[in-house]
Amino acid sequence: MNRRGSCVVLAVLSSVASAQSHDGPRTHKPAPTSAEISVADVMTREYIIADDSMEGRNTGRRGGLRSANYIAAELRRMGLEPAGDNGTYFQRIPWFAQRVDPANTLRIGTDAVSADDFVLVPRIGFAVQIGGQPFGRAFRGENIETVFGGVLGDSATVAPDAVRGKIVVFAPSSATGGRGGGRGGFQFWQRDNLRRYRDARAIFVATLDLAAPQQLAQYRGTRETFDDSTLTGDATPLSVISITAAAAERIFGKPLATLSAGATGQRVSGSIRFVNEPTEAPAYNVVGILRGRDVKLRNTYVAVGAHHDHVGMGPVVDHDSIRAFNDVVRKLGGDAPQPRNVTEDQWTRIRAIIDSLHRLHGGPRPDSIFNGADDDGSGTVMALEIAEALAPAANRPARSVLFVFHTAEEKGLYGAQYYSDHPSVPRDSIIAQVNLDQMGRGDPEDDPPSGPNALVLIGSKRRSPEFGELVERVNSRPEYGFRLDYAFDAPAEPSNGWCRSDHYMYARYGIPVVFFVSAVSYRDLHMVTDEPQYIAYDRMTRITRYARDFVTVVASLDHRPVTRQATPDPNARCVQ
Repeated sequence: MNRRGSCVVLAVLSSVASAQSHDGPRTHKPAPTSAEISVADVMTREYIIADDSMEGRNTGRRGGLRSANYIAAELRRMGLEPAGDNGTYFQRIPWFAQRVDPANTLRIGTDAVSADDFVLVPRIGFAVQIGGQPFGRAFRGENIETVFGGVLGDSATVAPDAVRGKIVVFAPSSATGGRGGGRGGFQFWQRDNLRRYRDARAIFVATLDLAAPQQLAQYRGTRETFDDSTLTGDATPLSVISITAAAAERIFGKPLATLSAGATGQRVSGSIRFVNEPTEAPAYNVVGILRGRDVKLRNTYVAVGAHHDHVGMGPVVDHDSIRAFNDVVRKLGGDAPQPRNVTEDQWTRIRAIIDSLHRLHGGPRPDSIFNGADDDGSGTVMALEIAEALAPAANRPARSVLFVFHTAEEKGLYGAQYYSDHPSVPRDSIIAQVNLDQMGRGDPEDDPPSGPNALVLIGSKRRSPEFGELVERVNSRPEYGFRLDYAFDAPAEPSNGWCRSDHYMYARYGIPVVFFVSAVSYRDLHMVTDEPQYIAYDRMTRITRYARDFVTVVASLDHRPVTRQATPDPNARCVQ
């Protein structure tokens, strides 16, 4: 066998071994848990929260409701105080199935515009603080003045003050198909160029393309979304309406390419809105308080958070084939794009792994459930374990511990946004927040490739050096000694971890936070293969004990962690 062939064989054997690492049992019999944080307890909870019966814990679906009910039942059993709505553990977030109102109307002067020529643009992307656009506000008006705003992206657009209370009409930039037309896709709407016109009565953009059925389906189909009517400032929704170039030209009586910014057109009237309907199930944050023992400090809180939602279900695939493919060419899972070119050597390795796994498992395994054992079943399990460990009276710290299990993190941090905007305790009584997300991994092949003793930290030193020092002080105990990895907390770090999880929604209000994460990316991330059988339980249990001790230390301080920065604007764009 030649040298190249030997390398291929060695690579195949290595990949097979890697694909089978942490390959635990498919099922696990649950056992009663206790205040002792043990591997058995962690396994019991993981196999419950990431069971197929949870159907991927999607926000607004019955699986997400099942996980919320499980968490609430556990908090009740432990004796935590309910801190949700109306004396319950549940805080309902405004999550709706949103559809276009079939009664929508638009008139240019006295002439009706066909419903095919306009559509209200829905909320695009994530929470506004992490780059989403606050679209979706209804438009209603009679005989509203219109002004041509120019071409979006050009320097000669109209000044925002000139269109206050009016309808401003824009042509799209050449990047989306040229002046006066083009396909307004996701990337176009993600741009930050419309919020400055928030004082306009409505914003019309000539991007609607009747020859693009995918675009029309995106705009006109029913979608599930967050819709908090209480938002203010930069988070207030804008009324943005996509219209055809033909409709825009009817407003001004001439082609858009011949207009200068500031040109006036006919007055416009109409009523354009979405209709909000209930989703399959309500979307809940689950909130409980472990009341502290100190009479003077028990009304202040250390918040411990994790998100109990995941991404639901998808088409049926072969579980082992997905794992084999990702192990060879997509090692960062859903964080990596689909590879465009797979070499013959790579296909050889992939097929060998698939054959090995199929022999091991008795054939292919159809799978359609994104179980989310690590993301973020692991953080949810850790928070429950910490709650149970601190629940006995003798273990309680001086301050109270506020446990918030957020929903809709995967949709754009909406559960954490809603809780931090509408906390069930005074916001200024929360002295710190600890976020636990993706805590069950950390193999050498994961990202970062830091070995089994690494622990990624994000945000611990940003607002309060004292808070960051406590993280390291607890870690210096002989039973821990993790290699604390701050690489993902660096300014401009491309993974943007500071802005990508629930802690940021607390940090934007000036609350000191730390985001603990075991592996930022790995082959099973956002895949059907993120299952309990692949969790590193010994490691996760040790990290859980460390997090418990850290929470105890912070909650036992006789003062707030000293901060060094002014409170930020909670609606400002997050910057890594």
